[in-house]
Amino acid sequence: MTNKVLKTVIIDDSGMQTKVISKLVNSHSNLSLEATYENGMVARKGIKGNTVDLILLDIEMPVISGFDFLDAMEKRPQVIIISGKTDYALRAFDYDVTDYLHKPISIDRFNTAIQRALVNHANMESEQGAQDYIFVNSNLQKRKVIIGQIKWIEALGDYVKLVTDDGSILVLSTMKAFIERLPTEKFVRIHKSYTINIERIDRFNSTSVEVDGQRIPLSRLKKESLERALSEM
Repeated sequence: MTNKVLKTVIIDDSGMQTKVISKLVNSHSNLSLEATYENGMVARKGIKGNTVDLILLDIEMPVISGFDFLDAMEKRPQVIIISGKTDYALRAFDYDVTDYLHKPISIDRFNTAIQRALVNHANMESEQGAQDYIFVNSNLQKRKVIIGQIKWIEALGDYVKLVTDDGSILVLSTMKAFIERLPTEKFVRIHKSYTINIERIDRFNSTSVEVDGQRIPLSRLKKESLERALSEM
């Protein structure tokens, strides 16, 4: 097993459940319990500005639910949902969670979920170092995407659509969070709804950019940023 230690927080309104989960975390050599929070509002303030690798999150909580908490996060660490119900499992995976654990949690099932989190973390560290590809979650599967094959990214509400040489991929993410995973020298946001790979540009004018015959709107305020990025290639 890897020597990596994931900085972990627990968000659960039940004091008893928090103690049980804390014991599991503290007994795992690859986890470091940084904090526990009784609801999402307190957690939001506590996490802000701190490095967190993994959140163990309850769904049914007062003030805001676990899903409301995830909706409010622009950039999420890995999340493992821990719930006494199975009703939320399908919806949970729409949020790209690492795993869904049903209470009461067995040690073996908990360890399996943590191993999955460790593998994901290693993959993310690898892609950040190489910057040749990234893994994205689409239709409950991890898909490898070659960065150079991304033509542009389009914002679609709670999702972004990646347009690549192999077709389109829908990913649950904000535009801001997704483009933080990409090399800034290659990808430029040219409109509130579009980010493009500048290496794939065929031509542009004051109102649009053309990529593989497709015209993409160019915001007047973003034209200078695009020209600057192209001059630095």
